[in-house]
Amino acid sequence: MQTEIILKADQIGKFFYSPEKFKVLDNISFTVNKGEFVSLVGKSGSGKSTLLYILSTMDTEYQGGLTIDGDLVTGKKQNALAALRNEKIGFVFQFHYLLNEFSCLKNVMIPALRLGRYSRKEIEYRAYEKLRMLGMHNQALKPSAKLSGGQQQRVAIARALINDPLIIMGDEPTGNLDSRNTDIVFEAFQKLAQEFGQTIIAVTHDNDFADKSDRIIEMMDGQIVSPHFNL
Repeated sequence: MQTEIILKADQIGKFFYSPEKFKVLDNISFTVNKGEFVSLVGKSGSGKSTLLYILSTMDTEYQGGLTIDGDLVTGKKQNALAALRNEKIGFVFQFHYLLNEFSCLKNVMIPALRLGRYSRKEIEYRAYEKLRMLGMHNQALKPSAKLSGGQQQRVAIARALINDPLIIMGDEPTGNLDSRNTDIVFEAFQKLAQEFGQTIIAVTHDNDFADKSDRIIEMMDGQIVSPHFNL
């Protein structure tokens, strides 16, 4: 079966200039296939979060090239990048960033309402389906503030999925969770990759989380030191 490359990083480099010039990413090149679950690991300061923000198109000040879904996105204007993010990239952060006064359902609907591709009724249906996929549909009308941390993170994943993005990018998505909820969130990601062909790129400090993903890309001092597949 032929693999489909969803993301390609080509010799990406990045400098910080304060307090002095410092090369934080050095000649980073790799590809990620459709349906692959990749963990970016490394010590604090290794460059993994900086790389994720470049891959997500939120940081455009870098050298090299970034291709997403066959489209070179390097050099595109901010409006085009914002549209690309809303359509093709879903984000899950360490903190869920849900709106506490809104129900789970309304939180999940927000990115789709912004995209404007579907009617409100269709968006509500799709939001229920994403919550169902993550075992949260019974909590749909509950205010997000009333949920546990693990439940809130599953709602955040549903929100990231609402526009059927090509890639979900996670920045320490289990960083605030206990081991039980970490397992629940990991299993949700694994299901998305294996059953729905969802591509996932996650920065993590959790070795157990990384070891169970399809591939680990380890970084040190701004370079990739050991990309390998997990057995």
